[in-house]
Amino acid sequence: MKDLKLNENAFLPLRDVVFNTLREAILRGDLKPGERLMELTLASKLGVSRTPIREAIRMLEQEGLAVTMPRRGAQVAGMTEKDMEDVLQIREALDILAAQIACEKITEEQLVEVKAAAERFRKCTLTHDVKKLAEADVNFHDAIYNATDNPKLISLLSNLREQLYRYRVEYLKDESKYSELVEEHDRIVEGLENRNMELLTQSMKAHVEGQTVAMRHVIRDQD
Repeated sequence: MKDLKLNENAFLPLRDVVFNTLREAILRGDLKPGERLMELTLASKLGVSRTPIREAIRMLEQEGLAVTMPRRGAQVAGMTEKDMEDVLQIREALDILAAQIACEKITEEQLVEVKAAAERFRKCTLTHDVKKLAEADVNFHDAIYNATDNPKLISLLSNLREQLYRYRVEYLKDESKYSELVEEHDRIVEGLENRNMELLTQSMKAHVEGQTVAMRHVIRDQD
């Protein structure tokens, strides 16, 4: 376990600060799959009590970033190719559903936000900052989800997205994929703008399937 430093934020509860710190460490790879999350050790390293550590680990479990094993306690979750395929199968169906609902409900103001998010993603491809690019990709999809006006669907998609975040960051390191991703986003925007359900459905399906292939390679490379 590498040295950890608490990402302090005076506006957040301590459990959320600890959660964000551990989450970042997992996503960066400082805490690796299978590594134990020992409450006493983490409390000592971060200079906090065990209570916020315990609460943060519970939150990590909800995101699929940690698991509790019998007689071993909590540890950083791994993800097999089967796990990833299962999550992406659900996400593909829900992403398409969200796009279809958004196609019917999206307002002009929301469409402007989706377009702006697509443009921010395009600009981020020029920065070579993978973390910012991943955030821009999340923001693009969030703009579509928000247009559904369906909080339960948004919550489900958010949870699935978090389970895949580590792998999204890894495949976004491949700059050869950037132009393809930008084009996919543009086709999704076109489908929304023209209220073209068929184009939108096909574009979102192709987009998620492309991510499935990329993430499959990431997991196989890590084995």
